[in-house]
Amino acid sequence: MNNKLLKSVSLTVASLLLVGLASGCAQGDKTTTTTTSSTPDVKKPPVDLNFVINNNGRKYLEGTDANNNDYIKYIREKSGFNLKLNELAADGYQDKLNVLLASGEQYDLIHSRDVSWVSNLAKQKAILPLNDLIDKFAPDIKKSIPADIWDRVTFDGKIYALPTVSTKLGDEIMYVRKDWLDKLGLKPPKTLDEYTKVMKAFTEQDPDGNGKADTIGMLIGEKLVRSGTYFGAFGVPIATNEAIKVNNWVERNGQLVNALVLPETKQALKYMADLYQQKILDQEWALNKPKNIGEKIVSGKVGIFSATWFDTKEPTIILGSKKNDPKAEWISLPYPVGPEGKSGVGSKNPVAAYMVIPAKSTNAESTLKLLNFIMKKENWEAIKLGLPEHNIWNRKDGKLTIDIAAHEKHIYRNVLVDLGSTWDAELEGERLDATGLEFKMNENINNINKNVIPNMYTGSPTPALAKYGVKLNQMTEETLTKIIMGALPLDDFDKFTAQFLKDGGEELTKEVNEWYKTNKKK
Repeated sequence: MNNKLLKSVSLTVASLLLVGLASGCAQGDKTTTTTTSSTPDVKKPPVDLNFVINNNGRKYLEGTDANNNDYIKYIREKSGFNLKLNELAADGYQDKLNVLLASGEQYDLIHSRDVSWVSNLAKQKAILPLNDLIDKFAPDIKKSIPADIWDRVTFDGKIYALPTVSTKLGDEIMYVRKDWLDKLGLKPPKTLDEYTKVMKAFTEQDPDGNGKADTIGMLIGEKLVRSGTYFGAFGVPIATNEAIKVNNWVERNGQLVNALVLPETKQALKYMADLYQQKILDQEWALNKPKNIGEKIVSGKVGIFSATWFDTKEPTIILGSKKNDPKAEWISLPYPVGPEGKSGVGSKNPVAAYMVIPAKSTNAESTLKLLNFIMKKENWEAIKLGLPEHNIWNRKDGKLTIDIAAHEKHIYRNVLVDLGSTWDAELEGERLDATGLEFKMNENINNINKNVIPNMYTGSPTPALAKYGVKLNQMTEETLTKIIMGALPLDDFDKFTAQFLKDGGEELTKEVNEWYKTNKKK
C-alpha cells in the first residue's frame, strides 16, 4: 500500500473511531443495573464484560487461548463477571485497535500505551470520566496509586484513564561482552571516548574470530530505539526504549525547554553521525526492528549495546546469546560519561499503560468493580505469581522461591497482569529475584534508577501535545534519522528546531511552562 493510501485509510479509520465512540457520549456514566427480583432464589446472570488488550507476544498452552485458560476462569468464578478478552498483536497495535473500534461493537475497556491517543479521545468525549466511578467502585485502586500519578491521567480536571504503574524510572543500561574485551586486550569503558574505542575495535578487530568483517560496534534501532544512553552522555534526557518522543523537558534559566531542541542534542547527533560514517554504527540501524536487534545479538554479531533491565533473561537477547555461544560473558557497564562529565538516561513515564472506558459502554460500574477485584491482595498474588495448583511459587521462612519452568509455562497470565492498575514494588522485587539472581534484574533496575536524568514535566499531556504530538514525533524521527545517516547536513538541525517550534512546539512549550509555574518545586 502506498503512503498516500495508507494515510487516507488511517484518517478514515480515525474519523470512524471518533464518530463510533462519541455516539455513545450522551449515555454519560450510564452503567448496567440489575432489577430486584421478587424471587430471591433466582440467580442473576453474570454481567458480560468485553475488554481489548495487547497480547505482547504471549503464548498459551496447547488447547487454550485468551478466553479459555485457568486464570481467566479464576477471574470469572471469583468475581462473578463474565470477562471476555479481545487480544490484539503488539505489532501495529494502535492501528489494529482503531480498526476494531471503528466496527461499532461495544467494548467496556481498552488498554493502550499511547497517551496522545487517550488525550484525543478525552478531548472528543469518546471515553468516560472516571472520578466518581473510581471513588465508588474501585477504592483499593485509588488508595494504591500516588496522587502525582493520578495527575498524569487527568485531562481538563477529570480522570479519564486508570494507570498501570511502573516503579522503574527508566529502561536502558549498557551491557558488553567481557570475553570480547579480554580477547582484544580492552578494559570496560567508562567515558564516551573509551566507549568509542571499544566500539571501533569490535567493528574492525574481528572479536568473534571468524575472519570476516561482520561484527557491529554500535547497535541501535529504528526511531533511535536504544540510543538514550548516548544522548545521556551529552546531558540530554531522551528515553528511547520504544521510540524517540517529544515529551522530555529540562530546566534552563527557570523555564522548561524541550530536550529535542537543545544544542547538546545536536552534539549527540554529530557523535552518532560520525560513527555511522566510520561504519562503527550499524549501517542497517534505521531498519532495525526489535526482532532484528535480537537476532544480531543472539547470532554473535554484537558485543556492546544499550539493554533493557530484563534483557539478561530474554531468550531473544542476552540469554539467547549465551545459549548460542557458551563463551559469551555479558557484564553491565557504567553509563558513558560525555565530554562535559554528563551521563545517564532519560526517565520514562511511570504510567506504563492506560485503561479507558468508551463512552458507549453501559458496564462502567461493573468494569471498575472487576478491576478492583483484581487488585485485592489474594487475587493479585494468584494472578501475578500463579495459581496454587500450578506449583509455580512457594514461600518458606519469608523467602519467595519460583519454579522457572512452571513460571514460563504459564507466562500467558501476564495478559491479565496488565489489567492490574498498580505495581507492587516489594512483590515485584521478590519475584524478579526468585526468577533468577543470576539475571541481576533488580541490580539493573537499581542502577537505572540511580542514573535517570529526570523529566521536569510530570503533568498529563497538554492540549498542544494532543494536537501536534504525532506530527512532531514523526518530524523528529525523520529528521534525526537523516542527520545521523548523512542524508541531511548536521546544520539542518537548526532548521529542524525552528520548524519544531513553528509546527506546535512553541505552543506546547508555553502550556508546559504554565503548568511548571504552578507546580514547580520550591
